[in-house]
Amino acid sequence: MKNPPFKQLWQTVLGFEVHIELETSSKMFCGCPADHFGASPNTQVCPVCLGLPGALPVPNARAIEWCIKLGLAMGCQVNLFSKFDRKNYFYPDLPKGYQITQYDIPFCHDGELLGHKIKRVHLEEDTAKLQHQENMTLIDFNRSGVPLVEVVTEADFKDSGDSDVFLKELQQIIRALGISSADMEKGSMRLEANISVRHPGEPLPKYKVEVKNVNSFRFIKKAIDYEVARQIQLLESGQTPVQETRGFKEATGETVSQRVKEEAHDYRYFPEPDIPPLQFTKQQIESWRSELPVLPVQVRQELITKHHLSPQYAVIISSDQVMYAEFLKNPTQNMADALVNKRPLKTVSPSVPELKIRYVAKHVIAANPKAVADLKSGKQQALFFLIGQIKKEIGEINIKMAQKVIDELVQ
Repeated sequence: MKNPPFKQLWQTVLGFEVHIELETSSKMFCGCPADHFGASPNTQVCPVCLGLPGALPVPNARAIEWCIKLGLAMGCQVNLFSKFDRKNYFYPDLPKGYQITQYDIPFCHDGELLGHKIKRVHLEEDTAKLQHQENMTLIDFNRSGVPLVEVVTEADFKDSGDSDVFLKELQQIIRALGISSADMEKGSMRLEANISVRHPGEPLPKYKVEVKNVNSFRFIKKAIDYEVARQIQLLESGQTPVQETRGFKEATGETVSQRVKEEAHDYRYFPEPDIPPLQFTKQQIESWRSELPVLPVQVRQELITKHHLSPQYAVIISSDQVMYAEFLKNPTQNMADALVNKRPLKTVSPSVPELKIRYVAKHVIAANPKAVADLKSGKQQALFFLIGQIKKEIGEINIKMAQKVIDELVQ
């Protein structure tokens, strides 16, 4: 769909609901295996995840811990008292006629990631998977009951580019925590965007459109851009977009209507009577906080400040745990070049003596007064530039030695 005229007069209102399947050994409320990908249909089921009468759920303690750790990694507050709730609706992939989820007291709330507000992080059970064929729809209950974390943001994203950076950072955090592979092609991370548009300065619109179950960063970007253009076109023609759930058609790049979107009261939430409320202690939460690994933003900072990599290299290496671990075995520029560019390591020449580095550094500093001024004002990128100029003259050098020489010469 072509962008309508006067698009600059409109402002996108955009927020996300991201669903992450946890890689626990068992499902959320029963002992069935949680790893359902590739398994024969309906082979990992029991009375609990099939919703049979009289079957009682037992919460997965590890899933609760991992959900809270994800919230902590995004600076969320943790409710020391929490509970599960029933969300009532009828759909073939929900055998009980309700989903066990969290409503008004989620495990985590009020966090922040890359300047965007995290409204809540809560835990629920996944639904079964529908497989549509020519004349029928089949149901595979292997996925029913798998632990599912939902991360809900505020509607504070300005466009699809802004959201792309956020979603990729969230995926890196999930992988760093080791709680999920977050592979979208396998459905273990699914994206939903809540989209509406308004004139700048106006209150929030009275409608919102939810685009559900998108399985790639590229597709969610296309879906958002299409949907914003569609809604602007409707509004400029005097119509109000319907509050509804829409899907994304990968073949055409369009969103398509699925069903009218429900309000919260339509689900008739009430506390799950078969699971007692949960109580945590501050000590328990702090213990989990102390177990958090080094997060992607900290890894990037370490690669830039300690190992003197460029921000571009830092982003690439920090986004891949295998690549990062390999780099730490030999934290040199040579290794970074080899990993990023996927080529063999260069044969490193014998160490260049400090007297030679100092001699070349003097000439480089004299020839680049602006970079020296930037370095003195605290701009770290200027140091990388000067080291790069020295490397052009000499070749592979001891980076830490070069930094030491430059620091001494520019004082």
